[in-house]
Amino acid sequence: MLELARDSAERIYAGKAASCHTLTQNEINALIAKHALAGKIVCRLKGGDPFVFGRGGEEATYLRERGIPFVIVPGISSAIGGPAYAGIPVTDRSCASSFAVITGHEDPNKPESALDWENIAHGADTLVFLMGLANISEIASKLIEHGRSPETPAAAIQSATTPSQRVVVGTLADIARKVREAGLESPALTIVGEVVSLRSKLAWFDNRPLFGKRIVVTRAREQASELSRLLHEAGAEPIEVPLIRIEQVPPAENLILRLQSADWIVFTSANGLPCLLNQLNVLGSDIRALGKAKLAAIGPATAASLQERNLRVDFIPSKFVAESVAEEFPDPTGKRILIARAQTAREALPSLLRKRGAEVDEVAVYRTVMENSELPDLSKVDAITFTSSSTVQNFRERYPHKIVGPVIACIGPITAQTAREAGLQVHIQPKQYTIPALVEALKEYFAH
Repeated sequence: MLELARDSAERIYAGKAASCHTLTQNEINALIAKHALAGKIVCRLKGGDPFVFGRGGEEATYLRERGIPFVIVPGISSAIGGPAYAGIPVTDRSCASSFAVITGHEDPNKPESALDWENIAHGADTLVFLMGLANISEIASKLIEHGRSPETPAAAIQSATTPSQRVVVGTLADIARKVREAGLESPALTIVGEVVSLRSKLAWFDNRPLFGKRIVVTRAREQASELSRLLHEAGAEPIEVPLIRIEQVPPAENLILRLQSADWIVFTSANGLPCLLNQLNVLGSDIRALGKAKLAAIGPATAASLQERNLRVDFIPSKFVAESVAEEFPDPTGKRILIARAQTAREALPSLLRKRGAEVDEVAVYRTVMENSELPDLSKVDAITFTSSSTVQNFRERYPHKIVGPVIACIGPITAQTAREAGLQVHIQPKQYTIPALVEALKEYFAH
């Protein structure tokens, strides 16, 4: 959700954990009011629903007393979302027609508990306790004491809906012991009722092929989204550490004339066309400057960047490397081929095309520069992905030490060769040199 905020928005962390509050509730209330009264639009972003044990009511009351207008956006409570991600519905026609949400952590300043355990034990088919991991033994004991069967299924869910989710299933008689043995930690919720038995059929989130794997994505920030999305869908936690940044370079001399005199324009990266169009815009021109040239793309991702702008791609090689572009290029003899590429790039493509009789014109449309992103603790990472030689080189410049722990995954043979030359052991290389194939190769590796 934070990624939806504009870059200029001030972000203030006010998170809470058991016995560890960044700010007290009174301080949070005052902070919201302070910024609102200064004429700012304030978003109080809370997990779950602000009115389900979220203290949203207290914050809204504080604002109303000070004449500050507000809007409430309902959320999905962890009492429903958490069990759903564990494959546990809170109601089901076969065994539960009601549910109750109960705090497992009451205000410690209360003189005595306000929980009516006798009615709670029998008041609903499914019971969901929030923030009660430390009290799980007492909760189970109270329910049994007030008539709930010790054999009633129960589950504890840690870090629900995240790649760190862990689920422990048992009964009221043994759930506290199982949680203790498993070492579950807060934040966690506890769910009691026959619906817990449905997890064996409905689990879907924590049984995905890359569930819980922490995988570093080293692509440029503007390119990382597809790889991160596919990793996330497979259950992994993508850690974006962009090691390169794409920068515009000034338009080449006589760029428009060179484009219009080309028989072919070859793009070797998805960055090529957007950067070329930016250059044309600087010159007061647009996509029409491409003239009548045929268009070639080194692979499907590059082709997609052209097709998004309604440009038909005339040639894609069977293997997505420069050597295959040159070997399979249709009748290059005597053709004028313009290659729109990075400022620093391998010489294989222009050299091989010239050997086949083409007249090659190389035009730099962008450059890659090192991005100084902070590297994570690699001892807590399962894999590092590299999608270009420049990401490998920048990684090794930043981290020249021996890599112990995470596996190394490279998108193709050129990147893999660069990695080996840099002293890295390459564990994963897909047969096809694409982002989807790289993710499939990661799945296959970790499946074994």
